[in-house]
Amino acid sequence: MVTASHVLDRVLVLEMVRVTEAAAVAASKLVGRGNEKAADHAAVEAMREALNQLEFDGTVVIGEGERDEAPMLYIGEKVGAAQGSGPRIDIALDPLEGTTITAKAGPNALAVLAIAEEGCLLNAPDVYMDKLAVGPGYPEGVIDLDKSPAENVRAVAAAKGVDPAEIIVCVLDRPRHSALIAELRAVGCGIQLIPDGDVAGVIAVTDPDTTIDVYMGQGGAPEGVLAAAALRCVGGQFKGRLVFRNDAERGRAARWGVEDLDRIYDLNDLARGDVIFAATGVTDGSLLSGVKRRRNMVTTDSVVMRASTGTVRWVRGEHRHEPGARE
Repeated sequence: MVTASHVLDRVLVLEMVRVTEAAAVAASKLVGRGNEKAADHAAVEAMREALNQLEFDGTVVIGEGERDEAPMLYIGEKVGAAQGSGPRIDIALDPLEGTTITAKAGPNALAVLAIAEEGCLLNAPDVYMDKLAVGPGYPEGVIDLDKSPAENVRAVAAAKGVDPAEIIVCVLDRPRHSALIAELRAVGCGIQLIPDGDVAGVIAVTDPDTTIDVYMGQGGAPEGVLAAAALRCVGGQFKGRLVFRNDAERGRAARWGVEDLDRIYDLNDLARGDVIFAATGVTDGSLLSGVKRRRNMVTTDSVVMRASTGTVRWVRGEHRHEPGARE
């Protein structure tokens, strides 16, 4: 039997870009139209169609959120053209990370996907997660969720050899982060507030051009798995701890097999083995440019990363025909 590792070697690195390109182009037709669900639906359908052209037996382990009343590539859905016969892989995806961003034509909307061998991606419950991330080049343990935000900023600053005022922290602009933002401002560091899209926010710590040093705050746990998959490919550190607001969410976690509700998850807890991560910009952002339509051409900007090789490929696509159908 062909193993998943062999198939990752042979075909899927650039095939993943085809999948995220298809979703991004479909969603881009609804940028600024004010309809989140329509944009999400377009991305979902395009991503599903592209995945179903690939010769594998895939299972969605991180899909569209259970909370959302939205079209879903649901957790447990089978995709791929070789069900029961092809190599088995697990898939984490967000066909449109930033539905509100897309509806309002804001920055940093992405189509995002990660794949790994069966059993190597955490099947995270759809609850919030406290997240803390830095990019590559820091000593292991420089960040710690058991320490305060101020202590983490000072630790990163000391490791970088700069004053805390030189550190920039990315935080989702949410009321729940008011105390976090106040503490960071008391330290004197810079804060980049983003309206949505915390996968892009976490990944930004890996790219010096963004000038973001640290990501902090609460966002969706499934998005944490996607972000961890990207960090596994390029280096960096990530700490995550599930956040439960009520007994219903604790029960959901129990159904997902979560036994230690206070566990701090590391990168390898969330994404193990050989991981491939791909993203395509829907709207312009700090990491990728958005989809552009020109006469007789659609252009896309993507990144694809692979953990086993540490390779990062930046892919600019010029499409004379709409992506999605096999080219």
